[in-house]
Amino acid sequence: MRVRPRRRLLPALALLVTAAGLLPATPRADGVATARPAGTPGAPAAAGKARPDARGVVLAVHGGAGTALIRGQVDARTEKVYRDGLATALRAGQRELRRGGTSVDAVAAAVRVLEDDELFNAGKGAVFNEDAAHELDASIMRGSDLAAGAVAGVRGVRNPVSAARLVMEKSRHVLLAGEGADDFAARHGLPMVTQDYYWTQKRWDALMKAKGRTADGSRGRRPAGAGDDAQAYGTVGAVALDRRGDLAAATSTGGTTGKAVGRVGDSPVVGAGTYARNGTVAASATGHGEVFLRGAATVTISNLIEFGGRDVASAAYEVLVRRLPALGGDGGVIALDPKGVFDAPHSSQGLLHGYLTGDGRIVTKVFLDESPPRV
Repeated sequence: MRVRPRRRLLPALALLVTAAGLLPATPRADGVATARPAGTPGAPAAAGKARPDARGVVLAVHGGAGTALIRGQVDARTEKVYRDGLATALRAGQRELRRGGTSVDAVAAAVRVLEDDELFNAGKGAVFNEDAAHELDASIMRGSDLAAGAVAGVRGVRNPVSAARLVMEKSRHVLLAGEGADDFAARHGLPMVTQDYYWTQKRWDALMKAKGRTADGSRGRRPAGAGDDAQAYGTVGAVALDRRGDLAAATSTGGTTGKAVGRVGDSPVVGAGTYARNGTVAASATGHGEVFLRGAATVTISNLIEFGGRDVASAAYEVLVRRLPALGGDGGVIALDPKGVFDAPHSSQGLLHGYLTGDGRIVTKVFLDESPPRV
């Protein structure tokens, strides 16, 4: 029953409403809860609001900005495969946390699952560059000591996030690129693949559209908006908080459809696409990579918390909604603080994501009305 509060009770009530609004809808039979559409009781924060999505979160994943399903325009099977993709990644990370693994173990496991799922623009489902090849980027960061590792432009590593972790743990470097990164991964026994492993019809069709060609490769008339692949910003990522109180973050991507050979975006760059620091935040970003690089997106969120006294929601909102669009790009971020407060603001149309709470509850958000853009 809703009681109209007196003015002196408003601050306390606001906190209660915030917490209550984070509860998801009734879980499905498989145990995965679905978020309520905006505007209903328990719905996500309304557009323009800087309040956290959830509390008590230990792991969260995203499947890319600019991608969201429109309720009523997709069938139940399509909804299910997207939700299952996110939930499977969360369960992989959950297993690591339950066995006493670190936050680094959890984010690495979750991102590997997303890299193996061709639904997402990372690993198996990576997009093509302008030469119809695949160049993949990934990074990982440990919040306890700011250790980090990354790879850029790899062409034969099955799971780039695993290569990034190797760089962090088995080298004196932070970022390896191109052939050197592939060789480093192979020398350390990571599974290697040929370029055809990454090939999918969906990504090939997106490249042909971007080039103004028909599906068989012949030159065709470029339609309006061609090249705007729904997964053009389909970077994947994860953030986690383990029982030791340590934060970690990881990000992996195939880049953007038709990108220049050798182009590197924000995903493998510490402080742009990925950042983790105990005491402030673990963040993984997705969106217009060049803008996230110029805006030093994820480290700015951390700095606003550390030096500006912001909470995670207002800091993430400031960067994703106020600052980056002014630089000419949009996107989203998943951000988790040391107390388990989680937010996923985005200025892009959508942001596929999900989270796991400490009591084992999994929530996935795939519809646009489950997670409306912040403005």
